[in-house]
Amino acid sequence: MVRRTVWLGVAAALAMATPSRDARAEDRIEKPNRKLHVPLTLGLGAAYFLAEAPFKAPLSRDTCRWCGPVGFDDGVRSGLVWDDTDRAAAISDATGFVTAPLFALAGIGLVAHLDDRRASWFDDGLIIAESAAVAGIFNYVIKASVARERPFVHQLPPDQKAGTEHPQDNNQSFYSGHSTLTMSLAVSAGTVASLRGYRHAGVLYGGGIALSLTTGYLRIAADKHWSSDILTGWLIGAAIGYAVPRFVHTRTTELRPVVSPTSVGVAMRW
Repeated sequence: MVRRTVWLGVAAALAMATPSRDARAEDRIEKPNRKLHVPLTLGLGAAYFLAEAPFKAPLSRDTCRWCGPVGFDDGVRSGLVWDDTDRAAAISDATGFVTAPLFALAGIGLVAHLDDRRASWFDDGLIIAESAAVAGIFNYVIKASVARERPFVHQLPPDQKAGTEHPQDNNQSFYSGHSTLTMSLAVSAGTVASLRGYRHAGVLYGGGIALSLTTGYLRIAADKHWSSDILTGWLIGAAIGYAVPRFVHTRTTELRPVVSPTSVGVAMRW
């Protein structure tokens, strides 16, 4: 009951805070081919899950290829790492894998509902999920290839590095999966809403990016990532979050000639 009341309050506040939807706003999203994009998204998501869970150890390197900080990494780590790194890691998992996806998917449904576009919710959510799945797979391939040592592992004596709780995860620092996922969700949700012409696209951008920034900070606080891992994750996540809806799912407009009479004959315009 309390949760329902909160959602109704948010919806009412958004409705009162902005003018009614412009009926002339162009919907630039092309209806996805569900027979293609649903299995594609599920397949990419399953592959990412398998790579992160049962197959992580065989795909991971025992030694690092990239074994230390660069530039300002060490200074940022010293200033932001928490004494209780486990707590920071637990909160980052909650914001990255629970709050951010719920905000993006429930948020797109809410802004669509407020513009009387409830029928678009599934396709909107599919595009957002596809963006996140593409970002996740790309991130894992780079992580496994680069094999950068995590900062907390870097601080350990060499003879203790193999004794961490999850040694298969020791050299998967570059670049941050949490930052990539949350930023791809934020930007794809905002981009989909913008391309649809929804009034509240800015809310999805603002709230999603705030969650991503918070999650990235917590990953440094947890000593799981260097700052360069986080910044790279944000940039690549944002790029994929924009590119998938914008270049894969935006309807194309064909240029057609228009012939019109003039005082000296006819003119052709495109």
